[in-house]
Amino acid sequence: MSRPYRLLALVPVLAIVGAPWWANRVEPRVFGLPFLLAWISGWVLATSAVMLLVSVLDAREDRADDPPMTEPGRERE
Repeated sequence: MSRPYRLLALVPVLAIVGAPWWANRVEPRVFGLPFLLAWISGWVLATSAVMLLVSVLDAREDRADDPPMTEPGRERE
């Protein structure tokens, strides 16, 4: 089964790799950092959030695929 939400993992990669063409400027400064450095640092942190989201969605999908559990002491019919 395909899990299209896993494509979310490409968003940070594209944001970091594509940044030099779009965000390569010094101004505005963000927390004293040049914009490009702040952009990359922000996406490094955002990558953790995206990976957490993908992990949560994976766990939810795995639970949906599991067969229902039976009561202890009873066998499946």
